[in-house]
Amino acid sequence: MTNETTSMEKIECDVLVAGSGAAGLTAAFTAADSGLDVIVAEKEPVFGGTTAYSAGVIWIPGNSLARQAVLKDSPEDALTYMKEEAGEFFDEPKARAFVENAPRMLDHMLARSHVRYQLIPNWADYHPLRPGASSGGRSLLPEPFDGRRLGQRFRELRVPITTMMLFGGMSVSRSDIPHLFNATRSLRSGVHVLGMLARYARDRLSWPRGTAIANGNALVARLALSLFEKGVPLWTGSPLVRLIEQDGRVSGGLVRRDGRTVEVVARKGVILASGGFPRNDAWRRERYPHVAQGKNHVSLAPSGNTGDGAQLAQAHGAGFSKGASNPAAWTPVSNLPNGDGTFTPYPHFIDRCKPGFIAVDRRGQRFANEADSYHDFVPAMVKACANDARVEAFLICDHATIRRYGMGVVPPFPMPITRYVDRGYLIRGDTLAGLASQLGIEPAALDSTVKRYNGFARDGKDLDFGKGSNVYNHFGGDPSCKPNPNLAPIERGPFYAVRLEPSDLGTFQGLQTDEHARVLRATDGTPIQGLYAVGNDMASVMGGAYPGAGITIGPAMTFAYIAARHLDT
Repeated sequence: MTNETTSMEKIECDVLVAGSGAAGLTAAFTAADSGLDVIVAEKEPVFGGTTAYSAGVIWIPGNSLARQAVLKDSPEDALTYMKEEAGEFFDEPKARAFVENAPRMLDHMLARSHVRYQLIPNWADYHPLRPGASSGGRSLLPEPFDGRRLGQRFRELRVPITTMMLFGGMSVSRSDIPHLFNATRSLRSGVHVLGMLARYARDRLSWPRGTAIANGNALVARLALSLFEKGVPLWTGSPLVRLIEQDGRVSGGLVRRDGRTVEVVARKGVILASGGFPRNDAWRRERYPHVAQGKNHVSLAPSGNTGDGAQLAQAHGAGFSKGASNPAAWTPVSNLPNGDGTFTPYPHFIDRCKPGFIAVDRRGQRFANEADSYHDFVPAMVKACANDARVEAFLICDHATIRRYGMGVVPPFPMPITRYVDRGYLIRGDTLAGLASQLGIEPAALDSTVKRYNGFARDGKDLDFGKGSNVYNHFGGDPSCKPNPNLAPIERGPFYAVRLEPSDLGTFQGLQTDEHARVLRATDGTPIQGLYAVGNDMASVMGGAYPGAGITIGPAMTFAYIAARHLDT
């Protein structure tokens, strides 16, 4: 032990967890629920990690909620699908550990914690035609939560990305979205939206934002409340800066807290859950192909996710994944100007799927099925822009469509949209030719693309890219639109566009781990005793693929559960 560690304050516990997203909090709760003494150290001044920004969805094959609804699934089907998706990067022992333990983890959390999830029966896997895919039941949505139950610690919960909230502070869940679309068409939806607005107005009298929270924010809040009730310390503003190793075993770490360094002795071990490296500029340039070419990229991840866990582990000989089909989880974003030279990104998960939207490149050509997953859309956009200085595309619709569904941060009717045009976010043209000129696209090319698409929309079949040709596409569409829920003509001006560019939700490459989530040595692949990595700190069990909604948080929570249980063996 060094002189530095002998002279500083020392705190002992069984388990030290670095990070407070879903992975870190699940690990901490599982360990504490087993009777272990746990400390959670979070680098940022707020808790929640990337999870607090996310939809909070988990992908759990064979879960009990699906079984109760008599939805067909099996472990072998799930493994077949994962193998199809991961390809050469398929790790069978880890995949089997995930498939076997994911339902157990969920049942444990439902029974022992405040975590609650709801089944969306028709939420299909992203590639539903592949062997082993499911047409619904594996992706689960967190139930909303009353943030006031956290007391004053609600103020420490990471605020979602502002573009994903209404009025800068009102959370919107997936179940709220249909009501927002139909608020002026349905009495039930109108009443629902009025209730949301009334609750938000009351909240703002006492809180900095709405306390009726949803999605990943609700998941984190539920996990945090479960921990607080067990008396588990959650230190914010307290980065883990060094791991301590004794006799070949990681036995704790140095945590910088309140301006001083504290030695935390962890008798059972350390679990790294610090969120991967999406904000590490040097690593992105090394691992993201379009960034390596000097092209543009915007990250949605928190600024503190700079690869701390991986760097700390590598200092003790840990191996880092040598490859993946994709280094990160991709999504297209548009950027809302803030008026001070900065901008806030908005991830386009929903609008691309709706009827009446197409995406085109700078030549005015479509390049992808707009209703496919965000992770598939970005590589298609990067490929379409291979010879361009920037990776960018334009999402386009007409007036009726934007008023029906909104677009990006622009809300549907009856909310006004002119201010988004004035801020330069929404580009408007009275005619397609006028819109094309503003976008720098040859008007004749855009006109030809729209005419061809409109023919597909009227016939109900997209012969170019198959938009609306599978059950996953239909899930994001509008069932009232016939004959194809994802296709409608673009024909009545004015016409609108937003500019899209590539972003990430988090990283897939990470520390090499085994089926117990133990970190492995780079030299010989043996476990580093006492050191575990979960969440985006570990190499994704999906091998860089994105099989369905929740494939980040589902495995994150599952391997956190596995790691915490293995600690006590």
